[in-house]
Amino acid sequence: MTANNKRDDWWKQAVVYQVYPRSFKDANGDGLGDIAGVTEKIPYLKALGVDAIWLSPFYPSDLADGGYDVIDYRNVDPRLGTMDDFDAMVAAAHEAGIKVIVDIVPNHTADKHVFFQEALAAGPGSPERDRYIFRDGRGEHGELPPNDWISLFGGPAWEQVPDGQWYLHIFAKQQPDVNWNNPDIHEEFKKTLRFWSDHGTDGFRIDVAHGLAKDLESTPLDQMDPLAVQHGLCHDFTSPLWDRREVHDIYREWREVFNEYNPPRFAVGEAWVVPEHQHLYASTDELGQVFNFEFAEANWDVDAMRAAILAGLRSAEETHDSTTTWVMSNHDVPRHVSRYGLPQVPASSHHQLAKDWLLRDGTSYFEDRELGTKRARAAILMELGLPGSVYIYQGEELGLPEVADIPWDRLEDPTPFFTRERFIEKGRDGCRVPLPWVAADVPAPADWNEGFGTGASFGFSPATKADGSASVDPHLPQPLWYKDYAADAEAADDASMLNLYRTTLTLRASLLTATADTADCAAIDAGHDVIAYSRPSTDGRRFASYTNFGAAAVTLPAGEVVLASGDLTADGALPQDTTVWILLD
Repeated sequence: MTANNKRDDWWKQAVVYQVYPRSFKDANGDGLGDIAGVTEKIPYLKALGVDAIWLSPFYPSDLADGGYDVIDYRNVDPRLGTMDDFDAMVAAAHEAGIKVIVDIVPNHTADKHVFFQEALAAGPGSPERDRYIFRDGRGEHGELPPNDWISLFGGPAWEQVPDGQWYLHIFAKQQPDVNWNNPDIHEEFKKTLRFWSDHGTDGFRIDVAHGLAKDLESTPLDQMDPLAVQHGLCHDFTSPLWDRREVHDIYREWREVFNEYNPPRFAVGEAWVVPEHQHLYASTDELGQVFNFEFAEANWDVDAMRAAILAGLRSAEETHDSTTTWVMSNHDVPRHVSRYGLPQVPASSHHQLAKDWLLRDGTSYFEDRELGTKRARAAILMELGLPGSVYIYQGEELGLPEVADIPWDRLEDPTPFFTRERFIEKGRDGCRVPLPWVAADVPAPADWNEGFGTGASFGFSPATKADGSASVDPHLPQPLWYKDYAADAEAADDASMLNLYRTTLTLRASLLTATADTADCAAIDAGHDVIAYSRPSTDGRRFASYTNFGAAAVTLPAGEVVLASGDLTADGALPQDTTVWILLD
C-alpha cells in the first residue's frame, strides 16, 4: 500500500485509474471484458502505481448506453461475472493496496428496472408511477409530448407509454429519469450506497451529479425552452433540470451514509456546472470531490491550460477541506492523444473540430499522431505534478489514440443511432475499443475492412474459452495498428508511454503526495508561453514543473532535473511541447 493510501483522506491526493469493464480485459472469451479480467490485471495496475480503480457500471444492463442503463443497482451483470467475482476483485485490489470506487447512476434507471416496470403496471396517478417523471401529453387526445425538449442523445426527451402518458428521459428512451421528490428513490439509493460499502467499496463516482433535482412545476411545460435539457451551465440555479440548489440536500443526506463507515466513504461528482458552483458538490459535507472538466475540455493552448489549472485550484480553495481533480480523458470524450494532435483552433471551435474529425473517419484529414503523443507526454507530467487527485482513463497510459474509423454498422453508442442518417457524429465508441495487451496476438485482417481484425484480439480475450472453443471477437473491433500500443511491447520499451507513466507515478508518490495543501502550490513566472509552478517536496527542497508551449526553447533554473517528457536541447534548455520536473537548488 502506498503511503497515501494509509491515510483516511487518501482520495485527496489519489491517482485513480478508470476501468471501463467491458473493454478492459475479457477472462472467459465471450468478447466482453469482465470482473475476473479486472482481477487478472491487478498486478499490472499495482506496477503502474495507481492508488485506486474506478469501475464504470458493471451492473445488469441492456447496454442501451454502455451500462449506464442500470436494471439492478445491487448486482453484477451475469455476462461480467457474479457477486463472488466482485468480492474477489475487491480483495485482490485491497491486498495490492488499491482502493475501489464504483459508479452510481442516480439520475435515471433502465426501463427494465423493477421500479419502472411497476410504474407501467400501476398506471397514472399511482405511487409507483410517482417514482418517475410522468406527464400527460398535449393535443386533443394527449398525442403530443408535454413539451418540445430534445434528448441529449438526439430525438424527443419524452416517450409515450401504452396508457397515453409520457415519461421524461434526458438521455436514451431506455433511461427514464427518476423523481427525486419521491422518498422511495431516496431510500433505494441509500440502500445501494450501503450495499456496495458493505462489499468493500471505498468510494463512488456519481453520474450526472448535477441533474437529480428538477423543477417542472414552476413554469408550464409548454412554455419551457425546447433546448432546456441541453442548457447545463447556469449561474443562478434557475435551470429546471440542472444544478439546482435542492440537489445539495440529497448529497448532505448521502454524507450521513458515507459517515456510517470507518473511514468514511467519499464520492466524486460528474457535475457539468459553472466553475463557481463546483465547490458546492465538493464540500466534505456532501460528496467530497468533483471533476474539473475545464481541464478535460482545454485544448493544447497555454492560455486555455493555464485558465483550467487556475479554475481547478480556485475551486479547491473554496471548499477548504477538499482538493481538485485533474482529468484529460474518460469514456465520454475522444482520447487526448488525438485531440492534442488536431489543429489547435480556438477553444470554441475545438470541440466541433473533434466531432468533424470523428465524422470523417480519419486520421489522414487532421490528426498528427506523433505531435499529439509528444504533447500528451508533456501533459501528463504537467498534470501529475499538481496538487489534488488525478484520474487516468484506461489505455491513456499506453498512449492510445482515438479509433475514429469504426464502421457505422459496428457502433454501439446510442448517439449515432439518432444521427446515422445524416452521418453527423459517431459518438463515444472510439475511446471504448478493447485494450491491447499482447502485441504478438495479432488479429487476422477482416474481409469487410482491412484496417480492423477478427479472431485474435491482442490479448484482450484468451485464445480459447474454457470448453476449448474459440473466443468471440471483441465487442468493438480493434484496429491492426493496436499492435504498436500493446502493453507487453510498451513494458519492454524504456521510452514508451507506459514506462513514462510508471516512472512519473513513482516519483509523484515519493516526492509530492505528503503535501496535500492546495495553497502550497505557487505559480512561477517563466514567460507567457510557459506554465510553471512549484510545491514543497518530501526531501525539503522545492519541486518545480515547467511546460513549454512556445516555439523558442526555455532556459531552466538551477536544480536537479528528475524527469522530462522528452529530450532537452544540447545546452539543457526546454524545447516546445515538453515538460520537465526539477528539484530547485
